[in-house]
Amino acid sequence: MKAPISVNVYRRKIMHFITKNIGSSQTEPIFDANTKVIIERVLIIRPNHRLGNQLLLTPIVQEVINTFPNCKIDLFVKGGVAHPVFEKYNHINTIFKLPKKPFNQLYKYVKCWVSIKRKNYDLVINGDKNSSSGRLLTQMSNAKYKIFGDLNKAIQLKYNDYEHIAKYPVYSLRYYLTKLGFKENTNSVPNLNIKLSDSEVLNGKNILTNIVKNDKQTICIYTNATGNKCYSEDWWSTFYARLRAEFENDFNIIEMLPIENISKINFKAPHFYSKDIREMGAIIKNTAIFIAADNGVMHLASASLTPTIGFFSVTNEKVYAPYGNRSLALQTNKTNIEDWIVEINNILR
Repeated sequence: MKAPISVNVYRRKIMHFITKNIGSSQTEPIFDANTKVIIERVLIIRPNHRLGNQLLLTPIVQEVINTFPNCKIDLFVKGGVAHPVFEKYNHINTIFKLPKKPFNQLYKYVKCWVSIKRKNYDLVINGDKNSSSGRLLTQMSNAKYKIFGDLNKAIQLKYNDYEHIAKYPVYSLRYYLTKLGFKENTNSVPNLNIKLSDSEVLNGKNILTNIVKNDKQTICIYTNATGNKCYSEDWWSTFYARLRAEFENDFNIIEMLPIENISKINFKAPHFYSKDIREMGAIIKNTAIFIAADNGVMHLASASLTPTIGFFSVTNEKVYAPYGNRSLALQTNKTNIEDWIVEINNILR
């Protein structure tokens, strides 16, 4: 039986209160010139089943691989979408999957935790500092080096994008490693990336060509989102009409449909539907720009290395904004349709 939403809200609040100080009293690692730091086995923890949150894990995975190219990485996640997200990451050794509904599958839940306790790691990284499960797992894991993800003042003063959920684990790792004697890494934080293969991109191109049947560049929109992040049919219809008026002569405009197979513009645009995450990403890769509200598919577009515009109204764009590849977030409570068209035009032309 599914627990009521109110019960889950209180459960999360209680767990956060209990675990918020775990790791906070941990002293920074002490540099010892006589000790060689060897990192070969790494555990990264992000116990969340949503597509967007697992895509947002790809920058810290890339950072670990770039820093320790000979390492093997275990991921501790929830649900099954991590496998297609990390399918092309050769350094991934094992993906531990927590059940989506742990109270209904208690045996699997406990078994997953125990399997982590039994393994030895050189480095454990909690990918979400606000995750109670992540903090507990980091604490109980067998590892010499543990990063709980808390941001210190030095990071906050140095980086104006430190709040971003995909970036602060990278900044935390870099800061931690300098305390172990590593040279400071000042490169840009890796972009989200599902590492599409050439064959996948070619297949996406063929699917897209079959939809548009011409050689013009394509604008792709995605009109769905969860909860109050979802804009109304009137909102999307107004935006789509303006998009057509501004760009239809020079660009195709298509819609990607969600798993529910619904459309906020009543299927007025050429559209496509797929349940395959990597196929969806490959089609997006062949478009000129992807436009959506803040949701997991927006992050999939970003991870496909396509310029992405994310519309934000209730969530914090400093935390979830698409970045890299000329992507940007637009706060629709503070801007208007004229501003959006200008930004879209800047990317396209």
